[in-house]
Amino acid sequence: MKRLFFLLVLLVITVISCTTTQLIDNWKNPDIDRYEPQKVLIVGLTSNIEARQKFEKQLKDELELRGSEAVGSLTLFDPSFRTEKMTEEELKALEDKLIDDGFDTILFTKIIGVEDKVAYKENYHNYDETYRKFTDEYLRYQDIYYNPEYYDQYTIYHSETSMYCICPTKDRELIWKGYIDIVDPTSIDESVDDYVKLAIAVLEEQQLINQRTIIPVKKELID
Repeated sequence: MKRLFFLLVLLVITVISCTTTQLIDNWKNPDIDRYEPQKVLIVGLTSNIEARQKFEKQLKDELELRGSEAVGSLTLFDPSFRTEKMTEEELKALEDKLIDDGFDTILFTKIIGVEDKVAYKENYHNYDETYRKFTDEYLRYQDIYYNPEYYDQYTIYHSETSMYCICPTKDRELIWKGYIDIVDPTSIDESVDDYVKLAIAVLEEQQLINQRTIIPVKKELID
């Protein structure tokens, strides 16, 4: 069943786009079959304000298309929340205020690691010859040093998105956690778009958000 789930998610993302994001793993609370968030706080924890704003806005729009009210942290809190560290007591007070304001869910995304990678050109791996002379082999592979196109260097950002229930009548608990890699991002818009589509696809498959609501087309647009 788990393998089928991953295949379905992979199919969805392949159809959506040539993505820069990859789902590595995810975990769902076994005590929860289905969850329908009513009011969601979206937190994208990054010092890049442009990326955070785009991410929170796009995720907010996607959740609202699925019947949930959603608010980004940048529009809800004062600037001190964005730049200053908070104590455990301050976070507890914040959580209580969110409950008082009708929030029942927090979606929290952050980068948990960065990894530099080197990918060697494929055409250097497919030789069957066994070189009997040092000079022959050295001449063949000296491009490792002299040819900058022998390999590609790229960066992978390891990220994590967590869904928490802060329902006042239940224990405040983790509902879902997904581990997503962002591979060699070159555009904030593209990376945010791919990430949000992937996260939404997984949450839909896990029945932790509603399916997208069909919006009727206005008559004047047809005419």
